[in-house]
Amino acid sequence: MLLELFGYLGSLLVIVSLMMSSVVKLRVFNTVGSLVSAIYALVIRSYPLALMNFCIILINIFNLVKLLGSTRHYDLVDGSGDQGYLSYFLDYYKEDIAAFFPKTDGSLCTGSKTFIVCCDAAPVGLLTGTAGEDGSFEVAVDYAVPKFRDCSIGKFLYSELEEKGFKKIICRQYGPKHEPYLKKMGFAEKDGVYEKLL
Repeated sequence: MLLELFGYLGSLLVIVSLMMSSVVKLRVFNTVGSLVSAIYALVIRSYPLALMNFCIILINIFNLVKLLGSTRHYDLVDGSGDQGYLSYFLDYYKEDIAAFFPKTDGSLCTGSKTFIVCCDAAPVGLLTGTAGEDGSFEVAVDYAVPKFRDCSIGKFLYSELEEKGFKKIICRQYGPKHEPYLKKMGFAEKDGVYEKLL
C-alpha cells in the first residue's frame, strides 16, 4: 500500500508540473516526479518504465542547465506616448493583470509613465504609474507575462529605473497574488503600502 502511494506521488508530481506556467518550475517538478516514478518502477521491476523516467530526468536536467545558464537580454522601452500598444497589451492580459492588481482598471494604467520590458524585441513586461517630482514612482501595474515570472524582469527594471533617476518605488494597489513578488524583490511594507528604495 505504501509503495503504491509512492508511485502515485510520482505521477501526481508529473501531472502538477504540466500545469505550471514557469518553464523552470515545470522542469524541476517534472524531474522530481520522474525520479520518484523511476524509483517506483525499479522497485516493482518495471525496467522499461524506469528507463523512460531516467531519460526524462536527463532531458529535464539538460534543459534546466540551458535555461538557467542562458542570460536573457532585456530592453526598456518608454511606452508613455504609445496608448495604442498599451491598450492592446492591457486588453490582451486583462484577466491575468486583474488577478495581481484587482483594484486597477485600464483607466488607472494610463499614468504619467509607462515602461515596456522587451526580451529579444518581444514585449514581456509592463510597468505603468505616476512619476513624482521627489524621484518616486507610484505603481499602477507592474506585470510580467506568465513565462517570465522569475523576477529577472523586476531586477532589470529596477536597476534601469535607478539609472533614470528614480529613488523610490511605491505600490499601493496590489492583490494577494502580487505580494510574494514584492517581498521577494525587497519591498518593505508599512500600513498596507509597499516601498522599495533604489
